[in-house]
Amino acid sequence: MTQAERAWRVLHVLDHGPPTRDGYVARTLALAAAPRGFGWQPLLLAGPRQRGTPDGAATGGFALLRMPAAPARPTALRPLIELRIAARHIAAAARRLAPDILHAHSPALLALPALRVGRALGIPVVYEVRAFWEDAAAADGRGAVGGPRWHAIRALDTFLFRRVDAVGALCAGLRDDSLARGIDPARVGLVANGVDLARFATLRRDPAAGRHALGLPARPTIGYVGSLNGYEGVDLLIDAAARLRDRRPPIGLLIVGDGGAAAALRMRAAQAGLGDRVVFAGPVAGDRVVGHYAACDAMAYPRRAVRLSERVTPLKPLEAMALGRVVLASDVGGHRELGADGQTGHLFPADDPAALAAAIDRVLARDADWSAMRAAARRHVEACRAWPMVAGAYAGLYARAAAR
Repeated sequence: MTQAERAWRVLHVLDHGPPTRDGYVARTLALAAAPRGFGWQPLLLAGPRQRGTPDGAATGGFALLRMPAAPARPTALRPLIELRIAARHIAAAARRLAPDILHAHSPALLALPALRVGRALGIPVVYEVRAFWEDAAAADGRGAVGGPRWHAIRALDTFLFRRVDAVGALCAGLRDDSLARGIDPARVGLVANGVDLARFATLRRDPAAGRHALGLPARPTIGYVGSLNGYEGVDLLIDAAARLRDRRPPIGLLIVGDGGAAAALRMRAAQAGLGDRVVFAGPVAGDRVVGHYAACDAMAYPRRAVRLSERVTPLKPLEAMALGRVVLASDVGGHRELGADGQTGHLFPADDPAALAAAIDRVLARDADWSAMRAAARRHVEACRAWPMVAGAYAGLYARAAAR
């Protein structure tokens, strides 16, 4: 049996896990579940910022181990305390569980202690980059691109890229940025986002029936499922709906998710005079979210053109494509990686509510084209984005890491 064919015992070191419901957790559980068919044994360890799950609690078929939270300290000292906590508990878990691989997931403040433990215990370390966290902080208004904090976080990632045994990049944008820092291409692999095709089976239900099932008004509906953060551009979707206020038949928005911008978005919809035309469903559990997709004629993902969205691919548009929903997405790098404009979905200029409104209007007026586009999107996901296929890419990276 070659290294690539072996049944890997992998300790995943995570920022957070369930019960939090976000793209980070969805990817984590998928990467852990899919390779079990290959005989791999995934082990999950959540960092000191995890909340709401007792140590050892079963979640998604896995036992999630949890580091204790850091005691309250001044903000400047807290990251250092968390590093010490993480190093101590990663070492204890590694000694007890004897993994073949330490697989540290972004952010760097968990990869750093994982690297230290891996070197001390002779365990290969793989670092999965899901986003550049300096860009995420800038996109959320917690820093400025090019500022001291931005450069410090970026330097830490570069330090890790040069010292871990392999790097798994979530998308081409992150991979290319990593390689531009002088990292050996043989140590960097692309492990993209994927979809559970069994869970997100093609919808047969007509959107009108889906709206009836949720008690929504009988009108064409554009949906959004995802985090409600500023860079996601959901405010632009509300502005686009306001521009289409006089359209006949009138359209509605169904917004599913939560985040720091939620209250401001509700106020924006009210100030735009949209009334009940915008329904905020809040966060919805994964086993129920398919019903919300089913209520929508098309899904819109209006991410703003910032460094993060140019480099990182989101997960939710892939779910919509798997379910056979027409996808409208802003023309940013992360969206361009997901499919072909005009074939598996439609791209519109980013940061432009007028362009988004025009795209919505065109799509709703051409419902005769929906069937072919939905089928093409589903075929694309089946061919390129099924989780077992995606997660299996780690076999080669683990083998390369072990060989080092």
